[in-house]
Amino acid sequence: MMIWVVQGQAFSDTFIYRDWAAAGFRDENLSGGPSPWVYPILALLPIAIAGIAGKGLFLLIWVLMITVLNGLAVGKLTAWGKNRPAIKAAWWWLVFVFLMGWLGFARVDGLTAPIVLIALVYGVANPFVASVLLSIATWVKVWPAAVVLALFTVAKARLRVLAAGVLVTAAVAVAALSLGVLPKLFHFLTEQGDRGMQLEATFTTPWLWLSVLNAGGTRMYMNTDINSMQVDGPGTALMSYLMQPLLIVAALLVAGLIFWALHNGNRHRGQGGGVDRTELLLAGSLTMATAFVVFNKVGSPQFMVWLAPAVAVGLAHCWKEWRVPAAMLIGIAVATFFVYPLFYDALSHNNPLMALVLTIRNVLLVVLFCWSVRRLYVLGKRADEPVDVVKES
Repeated sequence: MMIWVVQGQAFSDTFIYRDWAAAGFRDENLSGGPSPWVYPILALLPIAIAGIAGKGLFLLIWVLMITVLNGLAVGKLTAWGKNRPAIKAAWWWLVFVFLMGWLGFARVDGLTAPIVLIALVYGVANPFVASVLLSIATWVKVWPAAVVLALFTVAKARLRVLAAGVLVTAAVAVAALSLGVLPKLFHFLTEQGDRGMQLEATFTTPWLWLSVLNAGGTRMYMNTDINSMQVDGPGTALMSYLMQPLLIVAALLVAGLIFWALHNGNRHRGQGGGVDRTELLLAGSLTMATAFVVFNKVGSPQFMVWLAPAVAVGLAHCWKEWRVPAAMLIGIAVATFFVYPLFYDALSHNNPLMALVLTIRNVLLVVLFCWSVRRLYVLGKRADEPVDVVKES
């Protein structure tokens, strides 16, 4: 990284971010490429901070910010070293971040993942603080909304979760009004609505192989407007159109499953049964985040960091129960690193070996989603069984 910094360079999407900062986040000052408003407005704050010292130091400041956030996440996860069982979970988090390589540091997602981890540690014991952190993270990148939904379903004090979200959103709106950008506040919801099926997306896998085999007129191409490699072929336009409602249906079904597990636990609480709300929150968060990845027409490699916070906190909560998804996620991280940044050029030129690696990664994502759904079902059924202690944090 320091070699790049000394040369005044950046890496991956940080090239785009520093151009946004240099242009004052004004589309008219940019010479093509994606608009800054593809992200929620709070994403522009850390980008602006990284750009304070100019282009030459942008990458250094950016990476230092993410490093500090990861340090805070590890500290909170382990209670600053006092929670000895959680130290193994913190090591798992660090190994995952290491295996993901630059993907956890070159994209906005690297900022949000440690914030979500900290929020999950607060969890059901302090839902207001957890919701504040998750709401802030959502206004940086949308995916933490999946965890907000899980928290709202599980928490006893749902009004606190809702109030925190409303307060953060109101503060963001006031900030946007004061900066004169209020009309652009929700542009991130529409900026990428017409994009096609991204190369790495789970549901793109059949067309990936059609392109590799040069069948059916399927091809890979670069969408320069949003800096994304996509696949075009028979049925891709229809699939792209269907992905949004499919994602919404999947999220609603997961929320329903979480609610069922919680309701089943409450029904049996008076008989000595019950559900561990913290475990339900973590399993629900992983299921919801995995649904956001699997049922998404965008399959950017940095999305894999969305899955790690729930697993890290899950390992700290109950190592034995969370070993399987932890192992799967390590495999996903390794495969993702081979896909990007190591051999993405080969993949985008129809290399069959890299297509196989990506296919294995996508299969692992589907298996992880199935494991998560099953975990929620098991938690709901276990609520029928007597328990001695229900851990709340």
